[in-house]
Amino acid sequence: MEETSHWYVVYTRPRWEKKVAKLLLEKGIRHYCPLNRVMKQWSDRKKIVFEPLFKGYVFICTTERDKWSIKNIDGILNYVYWLGKPARIKEAEINTIRMFLQEFTDVEVIDKQLDINDLVVIKQGVLMNYRGIIVEVTGNKAKVRIDSMGIQLSALFDKVNLEPLTGNR
Repeated sequence: MEETSHWYVVYTRPRWEKKVAKLLLEKGIRHYCPLNRVMKQWSDRKKIVFEPLFKGYVFICTTERDKWSIKNIDGILNYVYWLGKPARIKEAEINTIRMFLQEFTDVEVIDKQLDINDLVVIKQGVLMNYRGIIVEVTGNKAKVRIDSMGIQLSALFDKVNLEPLTGNR
């Protein structure tokens, strides 16, 4: 019976993403190093360059049995862990990244930070477009206080459904 392969993320040495991808290719290991097409400008010229989208990371697809030998490849430091185990990535997420990079250039990866007392607008649900203030952040959830009609409403929201309002820091 053939063993199932899964996608994982590995940390690489700084600025080694493309080198690690080349070594994985040479060893016949299925991998993905998303490259972002970026226009760079120097004083004398412009040039399109391909930079790793995720600095310090490469995705690999391997079996449970073979995943530990991959750590021996030069440039790979370790797996990215989630809940004490190497994090698995869904094939659909890898495909989404591929399609997104085919459609867009000069993509920027932003880690959305929400801090207590930040002013936010709710992007989804019955309270869509209401503004509130972050009173608590726990994991992927944020507790938002919405002042309205002289009363305070407090609700938990997924952080992805909250948009920081600019200039509130």
